[in-house]
Amino acid sequence: MEERKYVTKKESVTYAIAALGQGLVYSCMSSYITDFYMNVLMLTPWFVIMLMLLARVWDAVNDPLMGMIVDRHTTKWGRMRPYPVFTAIPIAALTILMFLRPIGFEPGSQSTLLYVYVAVVYVLWGMIYTSSDVPFWSFPNVMTPNPAERGVIISYGRTVGGIGSAVTVALPIIVGFFISDSATKYAIMAISMSLIGMPLFVLSSFNIKERVVHPNSTKRAPGEPSALSRILKCKPLMLVVLAGSLSFGRYMLQSAAPHVARYAGFYIGIDRNTATVEQFSANMSKIQMIIQICAAIGMFGAMIFLPKLFKKFEYRTLMISSCLIGFGSSVVTLLVGWFTKNLMFCIPFMIISAIPLGVINNVSGAMVFDCIDYMEWQTGHRDNALGSACQSFVNKLGNAFATVMIIAMYLIVKIDPKNLNAADPSAALSIANSMTAGQNFGMYALVSIVPGISLLLCAIPLFFYDIVGEKKKKITEELAVMRKERGIEISD
Repeated sequence: MEERKYVTKKESVTYAIAALGQGLVYSCMSSYITDFYMNVLMLTPWFVIMLMLLARVWDAVNDPLMGMIVDRHTTKWGRMRPYPVFTAIPIAALTILMFLRPIGFEPGSQSTLLYVYVAVVYVLWGMIYTSSDVPFWSFPNVMTPNPAERGVIISYGRTVGGIGSAVTVALPIIVGFFISDSATKYAIMAISMSLIGMPLFVLSSFNIKERVVHPNSTKRAPGEPSALSRILKCKPLMLVVLAGSLSFGRYMLQSAAPHVARYAGFYIGIDRNTATVEQFSANMSKIQMIIQICAAIGMFGAMIFLPKLFKKFEYRTLMISSCLIGFGSSVVTLLVGWFTKNLMFCIPFMIISAIPLGVINNVSGAMVFDCIDYMEWQTGHRDNALGSACQSFVNKLGNAFATVMIIAMYLIVKIDPKNLNAADPSAALSIANSMTAGQNFGMYALVSIVPGISLLLCAIPLFFYDIVGEKKKKITEELAVMRKERGIEISD
């Protein structure tokens, strides 16, 4: 295979910076929306569960539709480049609205208008985010025809995007040491991350070149399979989609951290029976910070080494290995944390448990693009954006499953946020400290055994994925010949 490099350093850096901007904004939703809905707006758990699930049902239509729109239209600015520009302002505005408590609605309000407002903002945010996310993560497919170079671009983009996520996650924790009001913390996060993140994201529209120019997808001829049909019949891609959906637990170390900090019963340097409201708030920030730092170290540690690991190991091997390591570590995290009652002893094991977060986020995207190569090799059609839409859908589905699992745990252990967030902060503190051991255990499971089981399930479909070794090499080499014969342009 020709190892020619197509992408300039400036383009790679621009793409990574744009991913940083996207990460700043996306992490607002993925890490904190459950806590905001449950413990700030105090919406009913069943409403939040149904909102997440119904929104994902709509995404099952919206994401592929967006992919087909992108594949069928090339503007004078390019096929992918216009979307970050036109979606940045709406995404920023909706992110801010998502984390602002509407004026006139007190916490726990059962007003129908409040529930309608929440649902409309959440669904609109998801739709417009998809309009930018699908083309943005399709960029590597048109930046270079070299699969190895493409994989490295994805890895760097995901890694730097992860830094953006870490910054967003850290901000409310740091603010929590000084401000105990959660609504204020989340408002500061949403406003600042949106105003910083979206201008960075827009850079991708100006400094990235689309080199691999395929013809626009056209309406299919009579009897010809549709683009969606090609996607659904691609066994390797469906295996990646299934594995990605089952790996929802990789998000939980981050998204469940605020819930564990509130209700799992861990205390550092204070007595739970005599703690003041201020001390309790600071303790929550400490617990959350420990968990999030562990997640960041494990995730970034994996991401840093991935470009080198790509040269030695197949994508499938990296995915399966990380899932099994994550499962084993999650079991140890559960046992050590619960029986010692000391979260500090769990730090090395939580770090190891976070390794799959870095591996799966990066490698699954590269595997999706290999599947798109496979489909082009088989059918002659290349559905860049539609294939990437599968990845977008899986990521959002994983976040939704993580959210549903968190809320389901509230219901299983019978925790009602409305009772825990009484108007009197001292009353809320007293109720939180009087939880049963079973309730504490259930919340702690959200960052230990629950993610572990998810990762174990994720590994199973990957054993049947076969775009590896000589088969992958053959596909790449024959595709180069096919593209030349079809007159597909690859510019410098």
